[in-house]
Amino acid sequence: MAAHYDFDVLVIGSGAAGLTAALHLADTLKVAVLSKAELHSGSTFWAQGGVAAVLDKGDSVDSHISDTMDAGAWLPRPEAVRFTVENGRSAIEWLIQLGVPFTPDHQAEADNLPFHLTKEGGHSHRRIIHAADATGRAIEQTLINQALAHPGIKLLHHRLAVDVITHQKLGKAGNGCAGAYVLNLDTGHVEVFRARFVILATGGASKVYLYTSNPDGASGDGIAMAWRAGCRVANLEFNQFHPTCLYHPQAKSFLITEAVRGEGGHLTLPNGERFMFRFDERGELAPRDIVARAIDHEMKRLGLDHVYLDISHKPAEFVREHFPTVYERCLEYGIDITREPIPVVPAAHYTCGGVMTDTSGQTDIGRLYAIGETAFTGLHGANRLASNSLLECIVYARACATDILARHPHTAEAPYAPAWDESQVTDSDEDVIISHNWDELRRFMWDYVGIVRTNKRLQRAKHRIDLLKQEIAEFYSNYKVSRDLIELRNLALVADLIIRSAMQRKESRGLHYTLDYPQQAAEAKDTILAPINYPWPVSGLRHQAQAGKRPS
Repeated sequence: MAAHYDFDVLVIGSGAAGLTAALHLADTLKVAVLSKAELHSGSTFWAQGGVAAVLDKGDSVDSHISDTMDAGAWLPRPEAVRFTVENGRSAIEWLIQLGVPFTPDHQAEADNLPFHLTKEGGHSHRRIIHAADATGRAIEQTLINQALAHPGIKLLHHRLAVDVITHQKLGKAGNGCAGAYVLNLDTGHVEVFRARFVILATGGASKVYLYTSNPDGASGDGIAMAWRAGCRVANLEFNQFHPTCLYHPQAKSFLITEAVRGEGGHLTLPNGERFMFRFDERGELAPRDIVARAIDHEMKRLGLDHVYLDISHKPAEFVREHFPTVYERCLEYGIDITREPIPVVPAAHYTCGGVMTDTSGQTDIGRLYAIGETAFTGLHGANRLASNSLLECIVYARACATDILARHPHTAEAPYAPAWDESQVTDSDEDVIISHNWDELRRFMWDYVGIVRTNKRLQRAKHRIDLLKQEIAEFYSNYKVSRDLIELRNLALVADLIIRSAMQRKESRGLHYTLDYPQQAAEAKDTILAPINYPWPVSGLRHQAQAGKRPS
């Protein structure tokens, strides 16, 4: 018989956002953190560049805000940007107190934190604090160590959430969340987790594309679960493609950090010619959407499989000191980056849209929160500024925890949820259908909903996804759930939401570039989708689009 669990807070996801929230809650509340693989299997662990924050006395909050608005094509919400940036320094100081081993700078000026700051594309100042070129690993491992040592946190591996449990699904009055049904990947049984508060921190959905820098778990689980529960989503057409992933048949999804370009790396064609200044006066330091489109253009123009990123003109000691992870990994594939350029290609990297939340991570469903890449906070707009993602994880996780701690004394126990019913389904003997649909989905999303889009490509994608969703729904209704089936179901739903969002945007802005509408509209507006079971009148949306305005 499947197990039942009771917690005050259920955190679904064990990356920077989920663990930060758990650590801020566990002194007071009983917290469970679920990971569908090992604790470090999410995207945080693989983040290389660093965390953007105003830490230098020559920098300013207004400058960081301006860079974020500009990179986001003036679609970011000013209140979200200011909230994030103003809370950046305290978030970094908390990480330092935990013991995150950021790279020191022994020549740092007075009044500055004694850590090295680098500069990345779209930033007007050096404000990226980092741990060499493995910042995500340093942060994630520190957070894991803290969570393992905390008696108020229960860490559970190999648990994949199937769906959140809401009052509506239980036939109860009110608009609230009561926990989640979770597949135990070791036993194959679905367990019931009852909780007064649920936090979705499952990361993004870049696995919806054929080529991605993300680990296998980036299947949009939190976005899909929130949509099925009745939450709105926003701006899912903005999928960031990282310009520089290692191009090698055995490398799979190794990202070459933005900081390589920040420290003077050149993007070149096979003949050694630099090309970025033909597309943007900032050259290699232009925002990611511009760099990715430029690379895509040159690859299609010349029929190339990849271009090159060259840092070999810098001293070898400098390269090895600043980029030890990149150096070692490339060396494994026979590429010495101190002597030769790195073959690179764009790959899906970050989901800028997501589940709509307020500044505490609260969604449209009571006591259901979304933080990190799962959420749409309004910070990123049409394109995420480099290294703002880890900052958002920490800032909003802390705000989420503060909100829960304020609410918990007045929140009743979650209602009882029945066990998962498997009486009407059987074991599948047709898993080949799942693998075939998985491959088909990711390929047509890459071909039709990629870096450059057209109306015809989007219409083809919509036709294909409609058929695919029907097949998946039938399969889901008749067979026992598995990891591959749950992730495919979630990916198909999020792919549909991405396509629908892209079809609604009749302009080119940031990461959404369409040949049919190449100009940017005069007014910046969010794309908001509401599910059929949205619990509020659509005419009275609680979070209206309040994007920024470009200064005249």
